[in-house]
Amino acid sequence: MSEIEAPQLEVAATQPQAVEAQTEAQPAQPELLNSSENTVEPESTPEASLETPSEAMEAAEVSQNAEQPQAETAEERPATAPAPATKEEVIARLRQYLQEGEPADRGATDQLRTIFYRLHNEEGAAAREAFVAQGGDAADFNPEPDPLEKEFKELMSTIKEHRAKAAAELEAERRRNLDRKLAIIEEIKAMVAAPDDVDKNYDTFKALQAEWKTIGTIPAEQVTETWKNFQHNVEQYYDLLRINHEMRAYDFKKNLEIKTHLCEAAEKLAEVEDVISAFHQLQKLHQEFRETGPVAKELREEVWARFKAASTLVNKRHQDHFLNLKQQEEENLAKKTNLCEQVEALTFDGLSSLAEWEAMSQLVIGLQNEWKTVGFTPRKVNQEIFERFRAACDKFFTAKTQYFRSLRESLAQNLAKKTALCERAEALQDSTDWGATTAAVVALQAEWKTIGPVAHKVSDAIWKRFNTACNTFFDRKKEANSGQREEEEANMARKLDIIARLERLVAEGSEQLHQDVKALQTEWNEVGHVPFRKKEKLYRAYRAACDTLYDTIHKEAGRRRIDGIARRAAQSGGSELQRLQRAYDDKKAEIQTYETNLTFLTSKSKSGNTLVADIERRIATLKSDLEMLAQKIAEVKEA
Repeated sequence: MSEIEAPQLEVAATQPQAVEAQTEAQPAQPELLNSSENTVEPESTPEASLETPSEAMEAAEVSQNAEQPQAETAEERPATAPAPATKEEVIARLRQYLQEGEPADRGATDQLRTIFYRLHNEEGAAAREAFVAQGGDAADFNPEPDPLEKEFKELMSTIKEHRAKAAAELEAERRRNLDRKLAIIEEIKAMVAAPDDVDKNYDTFKALQAEWKTIGTIPAEQVTETWKNFQHNVEQYYDLLRINHEMRAYDFKKNLEIKTHLCEAAEKLAEVEDVISAFHQLQKLHQEFRETGPVAKELREEVWARFKAASTLVNKRHQDHFLNLKQQEEENLAKKTNLCEQVEALTFDGLSSLAEWEAMSQLVIGLQNEWKTVGFTPRKVNQEIFERFRAACDKFFTAKTQYFRSLRESLAQNLAKKTALCERAEALQDSTDWGATTAAVVALQAEWKTIGPVAHKVSDAIWKRFNTACNTFFDRKKEANSGQREEEEANMARKLDIIARLERLVAEGSEQLHQDVKALQTEWNEVGHVPFRKKEKLYRAYRAACDTLYDTIHKEAGRRRIDGIARRAAQSGGSELQRLQRAYDDKKAEIQTYETNLTFLTSKSKSGNTLVADIERRIATLKSDLEMLAQKIAEVKEA
């Protein structure tokens, strides 16, 4: 039997490796970019928001440092040299990366890792075949250690360290750039605070603008806020500075020449065959467009529309390119998913002869060969779909290997385990430690479910024995706890009565409403436990009634307070009306602050839900107060 099964075991070991070599060698694919992210909309550019030409020119220069994440984060499929054919060539390629001094591209190193282990696995498979051909048993094959594998791992580790160090240095540089930009903003703020010296500081101001342009990237999460802050302070500075009309007209003319040239260059990009190169050139043109000052107001929309139209064509070609790649990968994913489902759908529990197992093996091998003909899938699921297919294949071949050896053994072992569980359950059935014993019996039941089947002739008997022991304990526990349940039912009735009385207070009111609510709350806290399944529902009803009552108390108190203010206003004249108006404005500002804060909160977590609900209640209360203040202001004005 073992001589016949050996070749199939070899197939199970080699087939997934070949598939893995194919899928892991897939190069990185750039993410699709939205064309709207590559453009500078007219309404959002400084030149569309300023009045004087000098302000528009300088504010447009500010926009040059609005970093474009889409240009920095887009990935491209790297153009690689011919793939190494031997492990020595892989080692040489890794050494070359280290000698160049730059961190190796992650896609290239991943491809080299795939190639190395494919060659490594092929050598191992060849050695095993030779071993079997010489009369050895495949199960006894023990391959010699690969002398190149250790060096390969050391080189990969060194490259990873270099890459991590470069990333850390880049992040540190971005932090330094952010600190310098914030310092420039503070210097401009100081200039704005001294309007008498604005002309004297003009050269310094221009130097700060020039320095701003030379500063590199900053952390992505700080880009927008930093740029807006800088733009705001520059605009304030130019509000204090009036540049003469002659210089303004000259600047507009020069800027028009530059932007017209940029429009022409962008229009030519639509004819470039390499859409990736055209897209990156467009990013540089956008950066130049941002850095160039404004043109005459009557030409702004026209120049921008021309540049935007050219950009749209390039972006559309870029998006279509990757949409086509993505569509093909999605089709490949559907094909591979179908292959996974076919293998996973195979049922081999009922196979009882060698011929049946052999027929099933040929079917699985055919599906593996078909897998090799399918192209790449989306990178984010590539490894996952491969692992799924390999797991399904491994499951079959493992079952085939173990089937004839383990069937009888498994039934006997399962019977021994279930017999042991029966003995443990019988030892616990007379216990009076209800809590600990309940947990132990439940654990035994869970463990019982994890044990496989036993021989059919003893299956019913062993189950009846275990079930009888468990039921004996739970019947005794139920009888002992019947008194506790009666007490919980009585407590539930008392709490329902308290809720009903609270609801009557909501409907009927009371002269001592606050004291009555406090008394009922104290009575509620003195009541003991209720049935666990009813606990949450009771509390929600109780809380709703209390919230309604406290809202009523709050409104009455606010109304009394505002009535007093109105009386004082009638006595004091205009000063009290002014105080009412200030109170109205303060309430309105407080509502605006809460509503602004609400936009920054998330309700995905339980704590987030609670905070959002609390703020919404405060806003509702403030709006009620605001409405009453408005009524009182109207009454005072009328008086």
